[in-house]
Amino acid sequence: MTPLVREVLMMPPGCRSREAASFVAQLEDQSERLRADTRGLTAAGLEWQPSPGLNTIGMLLAHIAIVEVFWTQVGPLGLTSDDVRRADMHTALGIGIDDDGMPLAPGGAPPATLRGKDLAYFDDLLARARRYSMRDIAQLGDTDLDREITRTRRDGSIHQSNMRWILYHMVEHFAGHYGQINLLAHQFRLTGGQA
Repeated sequence: MTPLVREVLMMPPGCRSREAASFVAQLEDQSERLRADTRGLTAAGLEWQPSPGLNTIGMLLAHIAIVEVFWTQVGPLGLTSDDVRRADMHTALGIGIDDDGMPLAPGGAPPATLRGKDLAYFDDLLARARRYSMRDIAQLGDTDLDREITRTRRDGSIHQSNMRWILYHMVEHFAGHYGQINLLAHQFRLTGGQA
């Protein structure tokens, strides 16, 4: 008999908008897959660089958490980019907005803030980010998803998006870096941790 593989997205309870709940369900699915794929990584594996100047798995995990909080602040909370930079990300995550070390300078080393951190640390960071975002995404109604946000980026360019795109981007951003994490974990295992 052929085994059954069943994959379903369960809508989280408590969301005002089913569409917003669908984005949260997608984030949750990606999170479960990431958790499964990172089990067994040591602190050495989390801070391994294929070569100086390249991201580590730990940096990418911290970055995913920081960006989820950032887009929640810009989107559902309606903070400007300047407000976000002044906001205390430490309250949400225990680290600052730049503590992921990204982007690294050419030839740069991972940030000291992440040195020696184990998988439980990063699991907690990601869980804290999800609790933070879920609280505010759950409050969005269907009409809120059409609301447009205009913000000025650090480089002075103007970025416009609606709330729907922000939720989509949170999923897209997570999935893209999840792919990088899987590649780095594979390289780490193949090389035995040698750069």
